[in-house]
Amino acid sequence: MKGKASRISELWHGIDPRGRDVRYAAYFHHFNRENYYEAHDVLESLWLEEGRQSRAAAFYQGLIQLAGAFVHMRKHFENPDHRVHQQRLAPAYRLLGLAEKNLGGFGEEWEGIRLEVIFKLAKEMKRVLSSGEFQKNPWSPNQGPKLELPKEPN
Repeated sequence: MKGKASRISELWHGIDPRGRDVRYAAYFHHFNRENYYEAHDVLESLWLEEGRQSRAAAFYQGLIQLAGAFVHMRKHFENPDHRVHQQRLAPAYRLLGLAEKNLGGFGEEWEGIRLEVIFKLAKEMKRVLSSGEFQKNPWSPNQGPKLELPKEPN
């Protein structure tokens, strides 16, 4: 585990935390660069440290699930005929639903994020995935969604 922790800590090196935990800022940095696995890992580090019973646990878990859904979509896009990766769109759909569920209890804004942006994104991705019967991937490189890093807290 020490090796993974060291690798993960490198993922937030040099990132301006903007008054927040650097792992939270790193999530947005990596998500916006379509490095969804890395976004997942840095925020998971914070989620595990704060504990699954903390007030923000479901919030972090929802963002982790959002990134996880995009990991699946990216893997599918990169290898659509691979026996494992061709099956990734249904799990992406499920993770998007779990993200919505976990973020649903945090009102309109939490930790500086307007959650309606994430809900709209998740709903649109789920719509395309389900209407294409999990054969049409709504994600493509250099066109992934961007999430705005919240300004410094007051």
